[in-house]
Amino acid sequence: MRLYNFYFENIDGSNFDVENLAGKKVLIVNTASACGYTPQFGQLQELYEKTDRSKFEIIGFPSNDFGAQDPGSNNEIGQFCQKNYGVTFPMMSKTQVKGANAHPLYAWMKSETGEEPKWNFHKYIIDSNGNVLRSLESGVSPLDPEIMDWING
Repeated sequence: MRLYNFYFENIDGSNFDVENLAGKKVLIVNTASACGYTPQFGQLQELYEKTDRSKFEIIGFPSNDFGAQDPGSNNEIGQFCQKNYGVTFPMMSKTQVKGANAHPLYAWMKSETGEEPKWNFHKYIIDSNGNVLRSLESGVSPLDPEIMDWING
């Protein structure tokens, strides 16, 4: 299995073309609009703006799995991200990221790393071949040197 074997929808309900990720490094993040880590949206956007789209992509997956901190509709979440953080990186439809009903992508990433998200803004690092390399806890900034070195390496 690789990242390209999965299907997911953009926050507007349209199909996300996972084929466009081929050959790119990808940072996958489960997000929430009312969390102590929510300011990471700004850091994610900064990272997105300073990296080469042909080599790197960020994908956000809103989730209400932790503390019910993203109860809004997809439309409300999308508007919040745009208005408050100017988010232009791809945001997917609200998704379950843990437990028995986790999206198959998240179940696969858990099986590959042995780590399920413990909270909002958990990050998975995917190599340019679509393989999961590792996961990072919520408290790791998207601008952390480890992430920057991986992107630029």
